[in-house]
Amino acid sequence: MLTDTQVVWRLFLAAALGGIIGFEREKHNKRMAGFRTHILVSVGSALIMLVSMHIFDIYSGKAPVDPARIAAGVVTGIGFLGAGTIIRSGESVRGLTTAASLWTVSGIGLAIGCGFYIAGWAAAIIAFAALYFLRKIPIEEDK
Repeated sequence: MLTDTQVVWRLFLAAALGGIIGFEREKHNKRMAGFRTHILVSVGSALIMLVSMHIFDIYSGKAPVDPARIAAGVVTGIGFLGAGTIIRSGESVRGLTTAASLWTVSGIGLAIGCGFYIAGWAAAIIAFAALYFLRKIPIEEDK
C-alpha cells in the first residue's frame, strides 16, 4: 500500500509533467487543448492508475483483479478526447499534434501513477523537446 505522501507526490508530479507539455501548446497558440487540459489529463490518468493499484491491493487474493484493464480504458478514452481536438477543413487537418500530446500526457500520468518515474520523466522530456524544438525544423510538404 502506498502512503498518503506517495499518492500526493505522484499526483503533483503528473500535474507538473503534463503542465510542461500543455505550456508548450499554449505558448504556440495551440489552445484546442492547452495548459489546463494537459494537466487534467495527466492528473486524471495518474489518479486512475492509483485507483487501479489500490483496488488490486484491496482485492488481491480475494477476487481476480487486473490493474492493467483500467489503464487500457484510459488509453481508449483519451482517444475520444483527442479526436475532439482534430479539425478537418477541406484537405487540411489541424489538431493532430495536440491530440497526440494529450494521448502522450495520459501515458505520462499512468506511468507516474504506478510509480514508473523514470519513464514518466523521460517521456515528458522527449514530448516537450519534440513539440518545442522540432517545430523549428523546416519540412517540405509532398506535392
